[in-house]
Amino acid sequence: MKQKMMRTVIVSLIPLIFSSIYFFGWRTLILLGIVTIAGLTTEWIFAKRYNRKVSEAIFVSCILYTMTLPPATPYWIAIIGIIFGIIFGKEVFGGFGKNVFNPALVARAFVYVCFPAPLTIEWSKSALGFPGGFSTYITEGVEAVSQATPMLLFRDTGKMASLMDLLIGNVSGSIGETSSILIILAGVYLVYKKVASWQIMTGVLVGFTGLSSILYLLGNSQIPSPIFGVLAGGLLFGAVFMATDPISAPKTKEGKWIYGILIGVITVVIRGYALFAGGMMFAILIANTFAPIIDEGVNAYKKHKKESKAKKEEVAI
Repeated sequence: MKQKMMRTVIVSLIPLIFSSIYFFGWRTLILLGIVTIAGLTTEWIFAKRYNRKVSEAIFVSCILYTMTLPPATPYWIAIIGIIFGIIFGKEVFGGFGKNVFNPALVARAFVYVCFPAPLTIEWSKSALGFPGGFSTYITEGVEAVSQATPMLLFRDTGKMASLMDLLIGNVSGSIGETSSILIILAGVYLVYKKVASWQIMTGVLVGFTGLSSILYLLGNSQIPSPIFGVLAGGLLFGAVFMATDPISAPKTKEGKWIYGILIGVITVVIRGYALFAGGMMFAILIANTFAPIIDEGVNAYKKHKKESKAKKEEVAI
């Protein structure tokens, strides 16, 4: 099934795929290939069973899921994750266009909960200089807290990584979530192509920076600087690629703002007060649950407002 929108998303992800090889080595590309084969096979089985065509969205789901994994994630865990995500994040709802949750996030959340050690402890250092990771299978593993991901480093020591390193991507982390500048450029491209909702992206940033600024200024030690929080922990990646999924997000303009702000606020709460250093992944899945209700509420309000206006005009006449 050809889908122009999905191809545009894939194009926006190409720079992140190449940067992941540079930062962490060729294993990231091999991991992506294995995940794509597993995901495509899973969808093909269901498509054949129910006489449907395989959608191009499967490639987007596989890429996004892979980009959220640590570089050293065991292949078998990655495979289990994408199979679970496609089946329980999409196929059980009837296939493409009917899913309530983002399949890539369902897959990521499943492996995160089931296999916490390789998903939260085993990180890889970011390569420096030329040729970087292009000359190795995978970069050296992290052995100390000081070399862990920016959010884990902050939670364990209170130290914040350099903002310049966060912008460029010279930090440990998930495969495609380290380079903030490339994610921002991808977001601009998707908005320009009218593929992703700028209201949702902006809403996420408004909700996140608003609540984190208040808590940070109040002296809450669990909450880092809002700027650091935006650039670290996959917030931008989630805002640009995951939250804007047109299937699992609200359809109304007002609903998109509410949805985005909700994600940003929940992310701050999870990061600061829950066991998870990230939080964006769970925030989007929680917001996915409320997306249909948000649209219903917005439409009901519009209908009520329209009826009230009509009644006032009748009284005036």
